[in-house]
Amino acid sequence: MGLNFKKSYKFAFKSAVYITFFVTGFLSLYHFFITSLPFLFLYIAPLSVLLFTFFLLQYRVEVFIYKRIKKLYDEVSLLEATSLTNKTVTTDITSLTNDIRNFAKEKKIEIESLNIREEYRREFLGNVSHELKTPLFTVQGYLDTLIEGGAIKDKELRKKYIERASKGVERLINIVQNLDMITKFESNDLNLELTKFDIIAEIQNVFDLLEMKADKKNIMLMFDEKYTSPIYVYADKEKIQQVLTNLIMNSIKYGKDKGTTEVCVETIAKNKILVRIQDNGEGIDKQNVSRIFERFFRVDKSGARSEGGSGLGLAIVKHIIEAHQEKIFVQSTLTKGSEFSFTLPKSK
Repeated sequence: MGLNFKKSYKFAFKSAVYITFFVTGFLSLYHFFITSLPFLFLYIAPLSVLLFTFFLLQYRVEVFIYKRIKKLYDEVSLLEATSLTNKTVTTDITSLTNDIRNFAKEKKIEIESLNIREEYRREFLGNVSHELKTPLFTVQGYLDTLIEGGAIKDKELRKKYIERASKGVERLINIVQNLDMITKFESNDLNLELTKFDIIAEIQNVFDLLEMKADKKNIMLMFDEKYTSPIYVYADKEKIQQVLTNLIMNSIKYGKDKGTTEVCVETIAKNKILVRIQDNGEGIDKQNVSRIFERFFRVDKSGARSEGGSGLGLAIVKHIIEAHQEKIFVQSTLTKGSEFSFTLPKSK
């Protein structure tokens, strides 16, 4: 830390002037009413008092007040306050007050942020526990029934229970793989394989893949118009297919019977396209829109779990789009439907 005494000069000078005025007045009264003093003395004495008191006060400020203020700075610096550690130590009380006030404000914001993170951590751990517990108990239940309940002797029942236990294991593997993928995205450890491909063809492939699921709820998968020519993008084909699958799957999962899922691809700039996926399903409450990309966050917890899934789909979608250095948006109205959209770089 540097030193700064300039602010105390003003204090020392004013104090010295006040003392000088007092001494000069006293000497003047003494000169006129008690005994005459040499006029030279009347000029030299005030000047001497002014200089002496100025340097004395300045010295006192530097040695005593500065040491105490510096100690305060040093103690605060131990808390790693970025706004104070590189500050020049000053004896100016106004500057010090502003520094401490800013420090307190920063610490208050930091504490509030830590409280939010702690709440998120507790909620996240609770959700992870629940998601892992459900398939684990399912697998354990079927295996215990086979071993202890005698079902292992029944060939058909044994096959049925083993198949159901296997599905539980698959769900566990899916959750772990998704968590691993998110972790790699967050640590920039997952490399993208960028290629040129037709986004219209990929959307159609996802439609074909999810057609049977959509048919179960009589949901129509459709484009907003007939695309007669391909629209090429430059991105990771496999990852973008995963984005499309997750978003369209969600539109089916939370869509209403005999509803629609409509996909639109539009050019919004010379080298940028926007993919919009719109449904007329349940929609999302306004207070939950800002949280839907959080890991394991569910708008309708009971309904979502009955539909299956790991609760990580939208978190993965957001990480994939951001890994492409692109943006994802969501607009939703409760009971009327939702629209998810994301940008991609256009290729010639």
